[in-house]
Amino acid sequence: MVVRLHAGRGCADLFERHRHHRAGLCRRKESGMISLLFGLLLLLLIVGVPVTFALGLAATVTIWQGDIMPLLIVPQEMIRSINSFPLLAIPFFILAGNLMQAGGISRRLVDFSKTLVGSTTGGLAMVAIVTSAFFAAISGSGAATTAAVGAILIPAMVAHGYSASYAAANQAAAGALGIIIPPSIPLILYAISANQSVGDMFLAGLLPGFVVVISLLIYAWIHARNLQTLPEEPASAAKILKAGRSAILALLMPTLILGGIYGGIVTPTEAAVVAVVYSVVVGGLIYRELPLRQIPAILRDSAVTSAVILSIIATAGLYGRIILSLQVPTVISDFVVGAIQSPWLFIILVNILLLFVGMFLEAAAAILIFTPILLPIALTFGFHPVHFGAIMIVNLAMGMFTPPVGLNLFIASHIAKTSIPRISRAVVPFVVILLIDLLIISFIPWLSLVFVGP
Repeated sequence: MVVRLHAGRGCADLFERHRHHRAGLCRRKESGMISLLFGLLLLLLIVGVPVTFALGLAATVTIWQGDIMPLLIVPQEMIRSINSFPLLAIPFFILAGNLMQAGGISRRLVDFSKTLVGSTTGGLAMVAIVTSAFFAAISGSGAATTAAVGAILIPAMVAHGYSASYAAANQAAAGALGIIIPPSIPLILYAISANQSVGDMFLAGLLPGFVVVISLLIYAWIHARNLQTLPEEPASAAKILKAGRSAILALLMPTLILGGIYGGIVTPTEAAVVAVVYSVVVGGLIYRELPLRQIPAILRDSAVTSAVILSIIATAGLYGRIILSLQVPTVISDFVVGAIQSPWLFIILVNILLLFVGMFLEAAAAILIFTPILLPIALTFGFHPVHFGAIMIVNLAMGMFTPPVGLNLFIASHIAKTSIPRISRAVVPFVVILLIDLLIISFIPWLSLVFVGP
């Protein structure tokens, strides 16, 4: 009896040791796969592989090497990632932005903004910021905002005594409002990734966008005080009314889009379609500045831009599926919660991480990759998912005008005909300003949640 008991215990001990050994092997294998997944992506980005291909290759090689799931999952997951009704808003908002630029809507917004703030100290720089805010409330794209407004105002600023590098940096930073102020493509992507309401995320971007606009206007005034720029003549009341009447249809567009969404009349996707129809009617039939011969080129450019964004979403969805399969969020969450006790220390570290990430990754890719990782930890520390999303968006907006891959920088430098090193130096004060704004938005949740229901 004693012999049998000892034998049973020996078998049990042997089984337990075997189980722990297998668990250790599994953990080491998962650790190796995680290292491969992130290490290969970093290597591909460093050598200059486009983000879409870097994400897809890193995910596919990890699946193949780790044998963690069939390779058939690659096309299936990519298709599933873009098979979403809210994502249809992206190509339509891009098309609407291009139609507005070609149809004279952006020019009328510039003229109206000039009558409002053009005669103040730093007037033209302020016009760029105010017009970008108006345009952002229509297009949803930072690149479109930079291109549409910058094409008009960067040359005007240079002609009035501003340096080309400052004019380009000011417009690149103001263009980032395109992804903060709703409707915004990154806000849509975060809402989908975090399983939140797109309408709530749009509401969450209103006051943070206002904070950024005010801070940029203050800096424009401070900077202009030290310059001998040519002043704009103060606009008379009649001139303001005339510019307002000319721009009234352009100014009504954000009200139409956002009012329709928040009033429950249309979904964000349907609002994007309304924006396209409105742009065609206003630019083509009322303003008569949208000739039919330009439509094919506008459709082509919009399709190419949409394809780039949607391909990033597709491969980022695949990459995110591997992240979840390897339980990366759980591993990181356990480590962070154990190592960090303060929620505010956590949010500071998250901001530092996203600042670094935004310098190398497109905002769309960064949102789709890091939301599944960081959001569960943020929820553990008690952050509201909508507030956390606003923090992510404002943070990643800086990546649009910081080197080495800030898209707004390249657009603005091309318009201003200045080099990237010069504009990179000029953009440093704008980065500092948005860092201050980011801290305000991070530590005052009310700014993001005041309009959002419980």
